[in-house]
Amino acid sequence: MSPRTHDAVLLIDLQEAFFQSPSLAEARAEVVAAVETLTAAAHRSGVPIFLISTEHSRDRSTWTLSMLDDDQGFLFHGEPGTEVIEELDTEDMTRIEKTRDSAWFGTDLLLRLHNLGVRQVVMAGVSTHACIAQTARDAYANNVRATIAEDAVADERPEHKRTVLDLLVTDRQAELADSAEILRRWQG
Repeated sequence: MSPRTHDAVLLIDLQEAFFQSPSLAEARAEVVAAVETLTAAAHRSGVPIFLISTEHSRDRSTWTLSMLDDDQGFLFHGEPGTEVIEELDTEDMTRIEKTRDSAWFGTDLLLRLHNLGVRQVVMAGVSTHACIAQTARDAYANNVRATIAEDAVADERPEHKRTVLDLLVTDRQAELADSAEILRRWQG
């Protein structure tokens, strides 16, 4: 079997609200271009794509500790900021909603991946220090290998991106590749 038959793409938090941060707004075009390359190749190769977004309930039942401490909710269902970025064609993507940094916490992601025979996820999106890192760590905890598409992730604190990625690699919780490397793997 080819490597692509055991892969899935996780697109994490590609939502309008996150790109209001100046650093992420600046990185938007580069991230979108890399994500478009990945998703087009995934479609051609039959690699499933999961579009993972964050949404919270107004009743506070899904709020994180920091949201509760600040008495300030964020990303409520139906608000414009929760919408997926307009550049992304979401057709044929499986949608999963989360309420925490990790795409694994409180979702059925693991079940879905097991049902598809997925052993490795390719991750793209925002933010590297939080949702990307925690999802990679939890992939490792679930015995699913993680590759982070280095050119398809960004952080509102760009100075943390390299440090976090290096730490994930050093701890053997993820590997790094750019979109071109991932495409070559799927093609070969």
